[in-house]
Amino acid sequence: MDADAKAILNTVTTWLVDNLALGQENSWVLSVFVVILTTSIVALFVKKFFFKLAQQLLRTRNVWDDLLVEAARRPAVMLVWVLGGSWAIDIIDAKTGTVLLDIIDPLRKVAVIVLIGWFLVRFVKRAETALIDPQGIDTSMDETTVSAIGKLIRLALVVTIALVVLQSFGYSISGVLAFGGIGGLAVGFAAKDLLANFFGGLMIYLDRPFKVGDWVRSPDQNIEGTVEDIGWRLTRIRTFDQRPLYVPNATFTSISVENPSRMKNRRIYETVGVRYCDVTRIQAIVSDVKTMLQNHPEIDTRQTLIVNLNQFSPSSLDFFVYTFTKTTNWVKYHEVKQDVLLQIMAIVEGHDAEVAFPTQTLHVEGVSQAQALSLERADIQQ
Repeated sequence: MDADAKAILNTVTTWLVDNLALGQENSWVLSVFVVILTTSIVALFVKKFFFKLAQQLLRTRNVWDDLLVEAARRPAVMLVWVLGGSWAIDIIDAKTGTVLLDIIDPLRKVAVIVLIGWFLVRFVKRAETALIDPQGIDTSMDETTVSAIGKLIRLALVVTIALVVLQSFGYSISGVLAFGGIGGLAVGFAAKDLLANFFGGLMIYLDRPFKVGDWVRSPDQNIEGTVEDIGWRLTRIRTFDQRPLYVPNATFTSISVENPSRMKNRRIYETVGVRYCDVTRIQAIVSDVKTMLQNHPEIDTRQTLIVNLNQFSPSSLDFFVYTFTKTTNWVKYHEVKQDVLLQIMAIVEGHDAEVAFPTQTLHVEGVSQAQALSLERADIQQ
């Protein structure tokens, strides 16, 4: 026998010894005590039962039974106390002629309804957590979708429970709904920003331009970072300097949003200039650079790959490189880009050419080479 059962037994023994001489007129007190005692024992038994059952179900691979038992544990214990307490009050009302029953009967119905709703809300919340948890239930739904569905179900449950409770107290649901329709107009005007954010969040859940964990940015506003949470009013974004940014959901209905997390490739687009004196080598350089990119293990050759002489700049012959990496990771992309640029420089140098930098060459007609050299030296000295 555990400590709880011993404590209950000692209490019962002490009370019976002190109250056996009450007489027939106060026998209802003993009945009430027996009901409360029975309720305590049953509540203790239910608590132990759910604990043992949860321990047994942890050994199975099915997650849903664990969620069901965990969600029902506390509401079941509370249900026992509600039923036992209302039974004791029925006895008191019958023996003393009070009007407690007129109050307790609807309260008992409401308590049962609330406990059932509490169980359903707890079950939905735990199911949502299990679906999001990588070690929970395998599902093809992402975290944002699961969170949206969970919030909608819980909201529907709360509204339904509230309507049933009002019906239990004798209020007409149709009248409440009619009042809600009329009052909703006033509330809508007073809380239009709140409703705009609510429907903005709903559109995010339905259209799914981004989800939790995505890197997003807006060219229209100074918004860029990783999405941490999508609520019904605000979306929390963690910027790259680790500051939280709270954006009202209505904002996303009027701005453009980029989602770099959904890129399939990252682009390398660079222009390389070669000296004009290396004009005879430019074709070979361009050909070797293109071959290098086609054989590079980190370049996606299924995408557009262009290496061509592009223009005659004032001090260089420019060819451009247009290609895409396989990786979309920001850090690895820059490592691949660095490797590509270094290999391009090695190819240029391998053809005895040089990468150009801004220079000017002055040609003076009618001046001998010695005079031109002396003029150049004088210009340098100045």
